[in-house]
Amino acid sequence: MGSSLKRVVLVALGWLCVVLGVIGIFLPLLPTTPFILLASACFMRGSPTIANWLHQHPKFGPILYQWHHHRAIDRRVKRRANVCIVLSFTFSIFVVPETWQKVMLISMATVLLIWFNRLPEVEAVAHTPENT
Repeated sequence: MGSSLKRVVLVALGWLCVVLGVIGIFLPLLPTTPFILLASACFMRGSPTIANWLHQHPKFGPILYQWHHHRAIDRRVKRRANVCIVLSFTFSIFVVPETWQKVMLISMATVLLIWFNRLPEVEAVAHTPENT
């Protein structure tokens, strides 16, 4: 794949991830943080200018800062994510009609919560251009 085509694909994928991440703010079944992290990775390889903009964003910047500098997430973000995961899976479990679907959702939620809660956490750090 040519260099310019690769950049275009990475930027397009990055924007798709940003859109999905923003939608995930409002839909509990769609996680925001993984999409924003993926968007950051795409932009860092495809467009450093857009990556810089995303890293300076008031909402997404602190999450990206914590991940890129500490490989950890903010304790408050982790708490909110846990609540959203539990609520969305609980709702889904009550909505699906089949027992095998309920068991599958319980299994998925258990694996997701175990994995997610094993991620390191850090105290919130003010995110400013000076500390990036």
